[in-house]
Amino acid sequence: MADGGALAGPVAFLGVERSLTDRVWRQRAADPAVVRALSQGQGLSEPLARALAARGVDADGAENFLRPTLRALFPDPSIFTDMDTAAEAIVDAVQAGRRVHVFADYDVDGASSAALLIRWFRAMGAELPFYVPDRLTEGYGPSPRAFETLKGQGAELVITVDCGAAAVEAVAHACSIGLEVVVIDHHLMRDRPPACRAVVNPNRPGDTSGQGDLAAAGVVFVLLAALNREARRRGMFADRPEPDLRAWLDLAALGAICDVTRLTGFNRALAKLGLQAMSSWSNPGLRALLSVAGMEPGPAKSSHAGWVLGPRINAGGRIGRADLGARLLSTDDPAEAHDLAEELDALNTARREVEREVTEAAVRRVEAAGAHADDSAVIVVEGEDWHPGVVGIVAGRLRERWRKPVVVIGVDPATGVGKGSGRSQPGVNLGRAVQGAFDEGLLLSGGGHAMAAGLAVAPGGVAAVRERLNALLAGECANAAALDALEIDALIEPRAATRDLFDQFEQLTPFGPGNPEPVFALSGVQAREPVAMNGGHVRCRLVGPDGASIRAIAWRVAELPGGRTLLNGQGGLDVAGRLKADDWNGRRGVQFEIDDIHDPRRS
Repeated sequence: MADGGALAGPVAFLGVERSLTDRVWRQRAADPAVVRALSQGQGLSEPLARALAARGVDADGAENFLRPTLRALFPDPSIFTDMDTAAEAIVDAVQAGRRVHVFADYDVDGASSAALLIRWFRAMGAELPFYVPDRLTEGYGPSPRAFETLKGQGAELVITVDCGAAAVEAVAHACSIGLEVVVIDHHLMRDRPPACRAVVNPNRPGDTSGQGDLAAAGVVFVLLAALNREARRRGMFADRPEPDLRAWLDLAALGAICDVTRLTGFNRALAKLGLQAMSSWSNPGLRALLSVAGMEPGPAKSSHAGWVLGPRINAGGRIGRADLGARLLSTDDPAEAHDLAEELDALNTARREVEREVTEAAVRRVEAAGAHADDSAVIVVEGEDWHPGVVGIVAGRLRERWRKPVVVIGVDPATGVGKGSGRSQPGVNLGRAVQGAFDEGLLLSGGGHAMAAGLAVAPGGVAAVRERLNALLAGECANAAALDALEIDALIEPRAATRDLFDQFEQLTPFGPGNPEPVFALSGVQAREPVAMNGGHVRCRLVGPDGASIRAIAWRVAELPGGRTLLNGQGGLDVAGRLKADDWNGRRGVQFEIDDIHDPRRS
């Protein structure tokens, strides 16, 4: 155990083999030599040095990790395939006064990407109309009908953002009707890119930029740098100021965090510096959204993007009007921002209720089929009239619960067509498998990322898709399940869980894939004063053997074994979780957010 309230040294944590969620716990590995180099050479505390080393950061990389700068990490835009061509096409259009439109996806990343381009065009003295497809009536990505609409509105050049890389047929149709198309995307692609003026995608086969972790908003941010460079080369800033891209870093960070991208290298710099820029709350839309959420302006954190702003922006595309997010993020009118934010907040409230209903129905169906307990690699569950705007969130909930990739499909009772979304486990490339099923003719559409995918299924086709995804992913899922573990950064006592410890580890922010939030373990604690809260949450105090305690909360567990254990006031528990700031009423403390519980008596 920790001595004197300090962090424990490296430990083979308590021999925990299986927790109440059937997970293995293990100490996060860190090379002792790297830990020494970081603590001695960089002047870091030993616990922080150990956490950095465990995340693959050595002494040479510590400065760029802890204090990243655009100067040090910004890539040369020209290393992206087609980036220079895209910049030339767009600046050509601006100089010639041609009608340019942006076509954006309906999620946060798409809205952020569109808003970045709209703000750059505005700084250049031009307005950029935008088009966002309705996910219910048009589905995902560009379509021939959408391009026909844009052509009818007078568009001459269309820039697709956060979509388009897989839309080979739709883009071909656009070109056939006289539209010039530039694709800016980050999704996985087929070997054959769309035939158009430019396709900029760090995940395009053959691209050597090494920036595949970027969200679309990050790729667009690099495009803006290329646009500035091209416009500067042509002397276009002789009579107007050059757009200051740093003012829009908040939008790049919003896309990176809400699209759950790997926060490493340049992408981490965008996220960290973007949160610093966001802290001024100078974007009227973000400030209005913060206000309707009942929060005061202050230092922006990942939680603001991921839990406050992101869900509300997404609500427009999920169950409301698809263009609300892009409108909110691009407006400079505080009154318009306020009205849009209130509309999005109301839609988000409605979305939560729809999500709850679909989640409960999906859980019942999975449990009745036994898919959560059998040897299925992937859970594929469908239901009639499940709202396609929430199936992705529900898939994420079920994945958290059963620790398997999950695909949730809502079937339209009128047509029989199923529209679904999936969420995956680390080490399981769901997007590639969905793309494979599409290429084999089992899907009407499909694609995505390693960790998330979307698809459409013909009437009666779900069973075949379920069978094929399980076959395609059996090996990956077996390997991932064998490696699935909750990695512990340090063992601490409740009295060591202080605000000072929390502040020390805050230097590692922002957290996300590629830079996981530190997980701490408490040993031999008792749950006291347990309270079941609305939403299935459980609040309690975790009391150590010496009587010291910390406030704790576990989310959505009341009906699960871990929740029942807490509510029973069980003692002698090993508990793993994360430290969170607790600033209620100015107390400036911490609370423990429980991830998992091990009861030694049940081993």
